Order: sequence, then structure tokens, then C-alpha cells
Amino acid sequence: MAKTEVILTHNIVGLGGESDQVRVASGYARNYLFPQRLAIPVTQANKRRLEALKQRRAEREAHELNTMGELAKGVGKLICVVKVKTGEDGKIFGSVTTGMIADELKHQFEIALDKRKIHIEHPIRTLGEHEVELRLHAEVKAKLKLRVESTTPPPEKPAEAPGAEVKKTEKRGHRGDIYAPTTPKPGAEKKPAAAKAEKPVKAGKAAKAE
Repeated sequence: MAKTEVILTHNIVGLGGESDQVRVASGYARNYLFPQRLAIPVTQANKRRLEALKQRRAEREAHELNTMGELAKGVGKLICVVKVKTGEDGKIFGSVTTGMIADELKHQFEIALDKRKIHIEHPIRTLGEHEVELRLHAEVKAKLKLRVESTTPPPEKPAEAPGAEVKKTEKRGHRGDIYAPTTPKPGAEKKPAAAKAEKPVKAGKAAKAE
């Protein structure tokens, strides 16, 4: 396939930025880059434009750096909610993807972010709080908090049979229970203890005593 060298006049992801000289397929340059004014052929006349292109590139990169720095400050205060389907055991079907996060950022906060700038270190397969890294710029990174919630309604608890009542059991006394002393009825008096009967003295002992 024939190749040709071009000078980029705009930033093209995966190819280069303004003022970069790159080699591309001739058909790609002829049918896309040149008609869209994204690149120009390498000629002596066009090389004189390099300084202007470099200046424009420096201004664009400075603006992007400033914009991404401001975005990083704001994103750090957000909590992005991602809703997923789960099974009865609460497990997620699959995992949370960068595309899902990018969609929610756009929907919830109107932040348009390329999903390739979102980095998930470990697959997110559980509900709850998580954190992902945003690689906003070569010199700017940020942390985004996620809260993964389930859209699957919880299983319904079985209804109790009508008329079912819990039987109450009476408390029985136990040893050690303290009871209040009973008060005697008015007018009731204690009977005096009967006097002990004297033992009869034997006749022999009585004669000696005389």
C-alpha cells in the first residue's frame, strides 16, 4: 500500500497533533485528511506554515491542560451513581464498564468524557462504593467515586397466614423471686403460745424432799 507524508493541521487522536509530520496511506490522505482539511501535503510552501501550526498547538494544549485541571477539581467532589441488574443473591450480571460510567457522567452531570480516559484497575462486580481513576490529561489525573446500585427489586417476603396468632406463655416464678410480705388482716391477733405442762413429780423424790 502506497504511503505519503503529510503535515497535520489538527489534533487527531492516535495519529498526532498540529505541525506533526506523519506517514499515512495515500488513499487515507487523499480521501479523508485533505478534504476535511486535517492535513496538508509536505511541500516547501507548506513547511513555512509549521511555526504557525506549532503556536496554535501550544495554545490548544495549554487550554486543554487548564480545562482538565478545573474538571479534576470538580469531579473529585462528585458521586456518580451507576444502576445495574442483579440476581436474587445480589450479584451483578457482568461488571461495570467504562462506557456505562461515561454515559452516567453525561446524564447526571453533563460531563462529556471519552471512555478511554476512565481507568478501572479491577473489575467492578459488586454493589456499593467504588473508586476509579480518570486520566484526563498527560499531566492531570483525578479520582471519581462511584455508587453501584441494583435496579432489581428485592424478593417479596411470604405473607403470614390469616388468623395466626403468637401464643403467649405465662411467666412462672423462679427461685430467688422476691415477694412482698403479706399484711395481717385487721383484728387478727397472734394466739399466745400454750404454757408447757409441768412434769409430775415422782412419789419417791417427793418423800426425800420432806
